[in-house]
Amino acid sequence: MHQKLLSLLKSHGHLPRGRGRVTGVIALALSVLCLLAALAFHYPSWLTTPELRARYDVDTLRQIMLIAMVAAAVLATWNSILGRSRWLAAWSVAALVATWLLGGSDIRVDDIDAGAPYLGLDWLILGLLGTATVFITIEKLIPFRTQPVFRESWQLDLAYFAVNHLLIGLSLLASNHALVALGLDVREPNWVMALPLWAAILLAVLVADLCQYWVHRALHQVPWLWRVHAIHHSVETMDWLAGSRLHVIETLIVRLSVLIPLYACGFSTQAIDGYIVIVGFHAVFNHANVSVNIGWLRYVIVTPNFHHWHHGSERAAIDRNYAAHFAFLDYLFGTAVRSERAWPDQYGVVGETVPRGFWGQLLYPLRSRARTGEKQR
Repeated sequence: MHQKLLSLLKSHGHLPRGRGRVTGVIALALSVLCLLAALAFHYPSWLTTPELRARYDVDTLRQIMLIAMVAAAVLATWNSILGRSRWLAAWSVAALVATWLLGGSDIRVDDIDAGAPYLGLDWLILGLLGTATVFITIEKLIPFRTQPVFRESWQLDLAYFAVNHLLIGLSLLASNHALVALGLDVREPNWVMALPLWAAILLAVLVADLCQYWVHRALHQVPWLWRVHAIHHSVETMDWLAGSRLHVIETLIVRLSVLIPLYACGFSTQAIDGYIVIVGFHAVFNHANVSVNIGWLRYVIVTPNFHHWHHGSERAAIDRNYAAHFAFLDYLFGTAVRSERAWPDQYGVVGETVPRGFWGQLLYPLRSRARTGEKQR
């Protein structure tokens, strides 16, 4: 059964049309997320993010979980009756049965050990539900290219999405240790903290983008760092999920290079939280398969059109458009793309072959340069 499911999912990179591919995957996704939620209810100390525990209402989450279980059951049953995607339906039902055996939406939340190491399972569940709902809708309303939701290599990028969300605790732990080591864990009141919150958030985004711009350039110019960053550039189809393809090492480097300066400048927790919300949306939006026209503001703010060029595989796109939020940084430092065309034709890495599997990509930066025949991008 397992092999047949994998074969079905991997067929041409997406499920064949006319066989319940969308409803089948939605049912499977909802049922698996419900199973993960059940585990998070049972082991909140190990599987939930401390920063989120105080922010969400457990009763509301129970209601959402119950609705998701019912929706998954209805979709799976409907596909089974019509004889569509029966293997997906079977796995959906199996996940739902496991969730029900664990207690379903009525699981009692155990006491929380505040000092326990944890995986961000709740961060993954909420992030996937929210991000997929918003951005799949946007991509269907204002698409740049016509392409399926389950395009080639979507499984790989979904794996990266899951890993990077689960390891949010590792990133925060590393950041906290770095801040303590640098003596930045205690901040005195200063002029930055005195700013109105909206101004502080805007300034935080600018400071973060300025730091990330130079780190991003280093990821392209330093050979070993490029091998880490090449994983991100191996994406050949751009959509909301493409930006998730980040090596764990790059995730840690970028987050540390941003959070440490923000704390060093004295930004409040509220301002940093505001920045995190903005970067969470903007990072996904910039990779999305959407076409937006904001006029002259495109020279100020990064849009999908601007960032797609950064992923382009043609000569005009190589080592260009580094900014994540403010496009004017690339114009200021002379790294903005110069082309008469609005969009690049193709995406991907030029001059070297990046492995196509998750584990191969994870080990890719650690392999010797001679064995992989690395070339400059």
